[in-house]
Parts: sequence; structure tokens; C-alpha cells
Amino acid sequence: MNREPSDKIHIKHLEVFAKHGVLPEENRLGQKFLVNATLYANLREAGLNDDLTKTVHYGEASRFITSFMVSHTFQLIESAAEQMARAILLQFPSIEKIQLEIEKPWAPVGLPLESVSVEVERGWHQAFVAIGSNLGEREDYIALGLEGLGACKDCKLVGASQIIATKPYGVKEQPDFLNGVVELRTLLNPWELLEELHKIEQKAGRERLVRWGPRTLDLDIIFYDGWVVDTKELQIPHPDMHNREFVLRPLAELAPYFCHPLNHKTVRQMLEELERDSIKSNGKGL
Repeated sequence: MNREPSDKIHIKHLEVFAKHGVLPEENRLGQKFLVNATLYANLREAGLNDDLTKTVHYGEASRFITSFMVSHTFQLIESAAEQMARAILLQFPSIEKIQLEIEKPWAPVGLPLESVSVEVERGWHQAFVAIGSNLGEREDYIALGLEGLGACKDCKLVGASQIIATKPYGVKEQPDFLNGVVELRTLLNPWELLEELHKIEQKAGRERLVRWGPRTLDLDIIFYDGWVVDTKELQIPHPDMHNREFVLRPLAELAPYFCHPLNHKTVRQMLEELERDSIKSNGKGL
């Protein structure tokens, strides 16, 4: 798992005259805003080599913020902050995380105040997604899944395992699967990522008729950073991953030392334990 960068670049009280607000005159006449941004990135190489290309150019970042604020109009500064944080992260790949505050010193509230502001924190997350297919042209459906992930603006495909042929799990009376795992960097939260995966599955004609049954395309979130999520619609880490060689083996290609946040075992350890249990159950260890 990548360590979150602790290096920061601060942009403080950048003044921008722009047209954001609920009232019609705010959108028509405009007003002053102050923008504060903390950009998280690895600055060590730039510092060691005195190389501007290895850092975030704060002048370019400031101009980008100004241009974004001026060229867009939002009723809510919450929307301005959300959309601008996303735009900055997409524009400047070396920024891992951003804390962004938009101050509104001329807020029309009819009371004496210095300013109102909204602050958001957004950044890239690491996710591992299992991909599988056992109906129709399996290779084509796998390719469709990879293409869909690559086309998602808020996701970057970091790596993909080899695709392996495996026997069905759970319901045995069905065709063999092709399975693999991909690593993503994503700006989406887990529920947004799940929604995006479901859209890609639907494009492949996925039907959820039988649990563990045959499917044209299956996309499952295995890990999302070190998060633990337990809701009716989503469980992270995937609750049965430690029993699935077709998940652990390709995952071990990409991240053998990624540690499960609940059982605190690495992917490699879980795979080795599963292989030992399989040998014992088959009587080969006697």
C-alpha cells in the first residue's frame, strides 16, 4: 500500500473575482472569493535535484484555480469546491491529495461576519478490482471490462494481472471462468466506484439471477485503501476473498504484501494458507 505523502505546498488567500451564488445578482455581478489550497505531493526528488519539473508548479496551479473559478458558475460554493478539487487532481497528476477552501467574504447574509467558507479534502485512492467472465466470448467480455475501467475519467488503470482459467466457485454446474485482478487509482468513493462497476457490467449484459451463477462480466471490489465497509450493498474487503484462489493468485501478482485490514495477513500469506489447506483436503499432505 502506498504511503500517503506528507509534503505540502500551500496556496493562501488567492483572490478571485467570480460569479457564484444562489442569488441572481451574485451570478450577474460577481464578487470576491479567497481560495486556500494545500497540495500533497512527494517533493523529495524536486528538492534534491532543484528541478521544477519534479514538483507542482504553484504558479500554474494558481492560474488554473483562477481560470476555473472565473469560467464556471455555481450556485453553491460547495459545488465550486467539489468540482475544482476534482479538476485540479485530474490536471496535476503528481498531486495525491488536496485540501481546498473557498472563502466568501462578501456573503449576503445581512450580519456582521468576516467570511463564510467551505473546505473539502479529496484525493486519489488505491483499489483492487477482481474481473471475471464465464459466458459467451469470455475474452471479449474481459476486454470490455478493462476498456470500461480505462474510459472512466475518475479512474486510472495502474496494473492488471494475467488472466487465468479457473473452475467455477459455489455453483459447480456452469462453464469455467476467466479471472484476473486490476489495480486502480480512483477519485471515486467506494459506493461511487461500485456504481461505475455496475454500469460496466450492464453494458456487457450482466444479469444477476443466481448467486455465484454464470455471468458475462463480474467486477468486484476486493480492497479499497485500508477501508473496512460493511453495508447491505457493499462489503470491503470482499468477505470471501481469502477462500478464493482465483482472486488471491492474480492479486498476488500485483500486491503480494498488501495487508488485509481485518485479519492482518498479506495477500501472499492468505494464498499460501489456502494452498496448504487445499493440499491437506486432497490428502496429498499425508
